Amino acid sequence: MAIRMRERTYSMDGNLREVFDFISFTARLREVERHNNATPSRKESVAEHSWHLALISWILHREFERESGRSLDLEKMLKMCLMHDLVEIEAGDPSAWSTRNGDDKARVEEEVAQRRFAPLPDGLGTEFLNLWHEYEEGVTPEARIVRGVDRLNPALMRLLTGQGWQDVGADAEALDRLQLPRVQVSETLTALYQEVRDAAVSQDLFTPAP
Repeated sequence: MAIRMRERTYSMDGNLREVFDFISFTARLREVERHNNATPSRKESVAEHSWHLALISWILHREFERESGRSLDLEKMLKMCLMHDLVEIEAGDPSAWSTRNGDDKARVEEEVAQRRFAPLPDGLGTEFLNLWHEYEEGVTPEARIVRGVDRLNPALMRLLTGQGWQDVGADAEALDRLQLPRVQVSETLTALYQEVRDAAVSQDLFTPAP
């Protein structure tokens, strides 16, 4: 017996339209390339990077809690991982080795955050802005750890893909100066960084010091 379904028209109200537009905006994170490789033949997208940060934070969450002796808000950490680089859709993704990492970068990214996050309805705007500022300030335990994972990840990818650091002219000591201020917030992250560094040295992936 055939069943006829009553036709129904669906429409989006103002709030849902704003959310849909924001979802469409976030999809563009796939288009933003990072400076490290995803495979030996192509660059990593910022979306891939954000996903991997979230997965690493989830995998290591219990280790982070054990070493710190405190409870850490995993949901907050995962949200930070997934959203902290959304501003790069419009602000771009300067290399950590670039000179463009000061006040100008902060100003441009703040403008994008205010323009894209603040108007979101139903408290989403406040949540996104607060989480983004918490990550940028790097004061809370969760933000400090996520920032450490964020700094470790591109070094891991440069090792795994064999890209190395010749393109930025960095030796192992230069990498230490970039990495250690962030990864040393965690014994686990520091140990993982040392593993990456030692493997990179053994594979001759650095530019020799002059």
